[in-house]
Amino acid sequence: MEQFFRLIILATTILFASCNLSAQQKDNYSTKIDSLLTTKIPRSFNGVVYIQQNGEFKYAKAYGFANLNKKIPLKIDDKFSTMSIAKQFTATLILQEVEKGTIDLQTPIRKYLPDLKYSWADTVSVHQLLNNTSGLYSESLDKPLKFKPGTAFNYSNIGYYVAGMVLEKQSGKSFETLVTALFKKCKMNNSYYPNETNSNFLTKGHLIKKEGTITQFEKISFTPDQYWGSHLIVSAPDLAKWNECLHNGKLLKTATYKLMTNYSITNTHTLFGKNPIGYGYGLRINDKADIYEIGHTGFHPAEGFTAVNLYYPMTKTSIIVMQNQAHENFEIAYYFEQEIRKIVKESKLLK
Repeated sequence: MEQFFRLIILATTILFASCNLSAQQKDNYSTKIDSLLTTKIPRSFNGVVYIQQNGEFKYAKAYGFANLNKKIPLKIDDKFSTMSIAKQFTATLILQEVEKGTIDLQTPIRKYLPDLKYSWADTVSVHQLLNNTSGLYSESLDKPLKFKPGTAFNYSNIGYYVAGMVLEKQSGKSFETLVTALFKKCKMNNSYYPNETNSNFLTKGHLIKKEGTITQFEKISFTPDQYWGSHLIVSAPDLAKWNECLHNGKLLKTATYKLMTNYSITNTHTLFGKNPIGYGYGLRINDKADIYEIGHTGFHPAEGFTAVNLYYPMTKTSIIVMQNQAHENFEIAYYFEQEIRKIVKESKLLK
């Protein structure tokens, strides 16, 4: 009988240890991400992964090259293009002007840009520019509106160019001055408005063709009219600082922040799954999932960059992935961003 009880205790101990080990392995997001970054199929990773919670970093890894041709290794604080993540900076600056009373979100932009030659300026509002419901196409001002403003969603980089013109006009300051001050306020010491000097700090962008060949770009081809919606220079740790600043009341009043993170339109994006989620002002709002999530992506194969910036308010957690490469095949363009997001969401970090 004594032998029987010993066997029961031993079996229970082994089962408990096995379950405990299994739980540890399931929650070991660092090891899982480390393993993921060495994956070569469906493609290779080249970039920085940075995870921060409550102001303390939980994971930081640079993998690959800042300059593939010269085999210069990447560092954690290397600089990348924000691409479309830039939109939330522009939106924040505009909302600061809203707080000052110099911009009204619902007023047609004709009030602010009276010389704009396009008739749609009589109906399109700043609100619609910021949440991509203006009806403007992505890259052209000359086309007629795609739909009646406010009735549908169409992602428009050029819409942020128009919003940026309103911002400069009403603030009386250049975007460079405003962005530089914003970075300084958030102590983003490794982030810059792109100019001839600052652009030299960028890592080299790389395009991966479908057949596997890689092209390295020696210079960025973004122009200043695209900076409002498509290109600023940041490091991954600085984006975490930005999240802390933006989402914790250091930049906007509570009511104004709610304007930014509420939504009246939904849209799908491959990173967030098949279901439509909200689009606020330069931010995608995923409030239908099991864990409330705010974020935005960036992808520009012609410049060679891919990125995602995610924030989880309940645990004050940032997940940032910045790659100085972009894959021509969009089906696998966000592969690592999707997998890292999945690993962290399944861990205890966000619980």
